[in-house]
Order: sequence, then C-alpha cells, then structure tokens
Amino acid sequence: MEGKITKALSGFYYIESEGITYQTRARGNFRKRKITPLVGDNVVFESSNLTDGYLLEVFPRKNQLVRPAVSNVDQGVVVSSLVEPNFSYNLLDRFLVSLEFEDINPLIYLTKVDLLEDDSLVNEVKKVYEEIGYPVIVATEDETSLKQIEATFSQKLTVFMGQSGAGKSTLLNRIVPDLALETGEISSALGRGKHTTRHVELLPIAGGLVADTPGFGSIDFLTVEARELPRLFPEFVKVASQCRFRECSHINEPNCAVKEAVTEGIIAQTRYENYTQFLNEVENRKPMYRKKK
Repeated sequence: MEGKITKALSGFYYIESEGITYQTRARGNFRKRKITPLVGDNVVFESSNLTDGYLLEVFPRKNQLVRPAVSNVDQGVVVSSLVEPNFSYNLLDRFLVSLEFEDINPLIYLTKVDLLEDDSLVNEVKKVYEEIGYPVIVATEDETSLKQIEATFSQKLTVFMGQSGAGKSTLLNRIVPDLALETGEISSALGRGKHTTRHVELLPIAGGLVADTPGFGSIDFLTVEARELPRLFPEFVKVASQCRFRECSHINEPNCAVKEAVTEGIIAQTRYENYTQFLNEVENRKPMYRKKK
C-alpha cells in the first residue's frame, strides 16, 4: 500500500492512506541504509491491521526542512509578529531565503496588528514584500484573514514558521478550534517566546495538510552556497541579467544592476542589507564535513 506519513512519535510512523491512518514501524534495513523517514514522506507500507504495520520504502523527496523535520512541502506560511516580539526584516528574510532554497512558495502572515498605534509599519512591510511578489495577509479580529489563509491550503502541504511567540499556535487554534495547541507567552526577561510545539504532525485542514511546527527564532544557512544566494532573492533575479558580469555577486562589481536598483528605490534597502549580511555568514561559515554513506 502507499500513503503519506502524517506523524512520527516514539519510533512509530503514522501513515494516512485513503482516509485511514495506520500505525507502523520502519523495517530494520532503514537504519543500515541510513534512511530516516520524515513527516510528509510518501511511502510504501504493509499492514494487516491498523496498529502493526511496517514501513517498507520512502519515495524520493522534492524537498525537506531540517527545522521542522518535514518533507515534500508546498507552501510555507511565515508568521511574523509586528510587536512582542518586535518585527524583524532580517528574521523574515531568513525564513524567505530558506523557503526559496527549498523551492517552497512563501506566504507572509502579520500578527499583533491590534497592538500598533498606527498602520505605518503594516503598510511599509506590505509594500516591500508585495512588490517582490510575496502574498501578505494581515491578521484581522474577525474571520477574514483566516479564510484568506485557508483558501491557500487546498491540495498542498503547508508549514507554519516564524519566531517563538509570533502566534503560530494561536493562529492554528483559530483555524482548528478543537486542536488546543499549547501557546507560548513571551518571556519578559528575554523578550522571546517559549518553544511550545513538541512534535510535528500533519493536520487535515481545508482540503490540504498543515504541519504544526516548532517556533524558532533563527535560521543558519548551513547548506546554501554563496553563488546560490543571489538567486534566492526574486527581485535580484529580475534585474541581474543587466549586470555587467554574469556571476555578479552584487557587492563590489562595477555596473551592477542590483545595486543600481537599490539606489533607485526599486529594491528595498533592507533586503539588500540582509543579503550582504547573509552572504557574509555563508562565506565565513565553518566547512561542513559530510559523513560517508
């Protein structure tokens, strides 16, 4: 039989197949082959009942995230608070770059709008990212924003991400009221949220699957190479063909169309500054030594 892993817990893999969930264990040869099944994997399994099945094969993945450990993701909803914790262009861009790297479509969801004194920050953030082509949904007290998000779920596997305390679990609890996910309060000492979601599970919502994921506040670009980074900024890609050098890094080269676009206000200064910081991080990263398979 074929199905999709919707939950992994204590050595068991829960596989959904044709509307039925089977509890399975992985065959011993998975460990020898150094294959770790992930939530989101499309798999082959056998089972004579609902609780004693065996996972036999994992199909190739189109992508996989490390934090959270989910594969075959179609859409990433980046939940970003505007206050408590304060909005960070840098953090939002980290999530967006990570999603672009894994070929996952981003959607930005802005929370805690009601705590702002005016709409200037909301309008500024929307302008920057909608001009790039990223959809931005602003949280509303009524059901409007929830319906806007739910409308994007159909036939997709969606992951929620964003820093702790941004409101991911609160948002999911509103979308699925009987979910009762624990929500994190903001630690007044650190100004950061507590990590509240302990394991990844795919939830059937609005015709798609949604992964509830741990809230985390930083992303390390462990696998992105310096030459790949410019391609992960869609607005850079649009003008890069006009750069003098084909492999322009958009830093010190003359006649760089990206730097000109920043000067002209076509590309946001915050995006370019974050790009240069990320590039510096990637170039100065300690080398990773892969284990021999």
